[in-house]
Amino acid sequence: MTQTAPTSTSSGKQMLSEQVYAHLRHAIMRGDHAPGDALKPQDLAKEQGVSLAVVREALVRVVGEGLADRLPNRGFAVPAFSDRRWQEIAEARRTVEPVVLRMSIERGDVDWEARVRAAHHRLARTPPYLPEEGEYYSDAWSEAHRSFHRTLLEGCGNPVLLETFDRMWTASELARRWSAHRNPDRDGIEEHRRLEEAALARDADTAAGVLAQHLTRTAAALTGATPDDPAREG
Repeated sequence: MTQTAPTSTSSGKQMLSEQVYAHLRHAIMRGDHAPGDALKPQDLAKEQGVSLAVVREALVRVVGEGLADRLPNRGFAVPAFSDRRWQEIAEARRTVEPVVLRMSIERGDVDWEARVRAAHHRLARTPPYLPEEGEYYSDAWSEAHRSFHRTLLEGCGNPVLLETFDRMWTASELARRWSAHRNPDRDGIEEHRRLEEAALARDADTAAGVLAQHLTRTAAALTGATPDDPAREG
């Protein structure tokens, strides 16, 4: 009996923290907080009707995903708009993901091929934009996009590498949405079609090259560089 109350209290706090985290993550991704905006725990606690401890726990999770920064004075803020930051994220993804894709193409079985085809079909049939969701990519398309890229790599069979992808994807998602906002006319449909075709043809060289170029274009659209600009590659 003496252990029931603390366990219940802990569970309730965890649920609140999860709710605040989901709300905060969605707000940042939707652009409700501009780049560089302060995320004040006191204001968030008042807005959500929860304690500072709950808000701080949620903020720490958002920081861990790369969707917020923890400042030297112990405050929190949305990442500032920085060409260097997004180029570093893009460089990390260009370094890791084409290598994992090669492994996936080498190791993936028939079931993996079927999942890749299904994930691409879902992505191709999901509208990128919905009037009710504004000028950014829709939530449904964003999830289909993530699922397609992750499915391409799942054939590698290495959970550590897939966890690395998950972290990098989340860290780059905000930058990608800003990129999509700046460059809505990009032909992502063709880029994804080429990725699927090369992967299912077991053409690792072509697939890795297409993926590297695909990632470079996202960073280039955000920074204003051209995809082939060598000064922007690092």
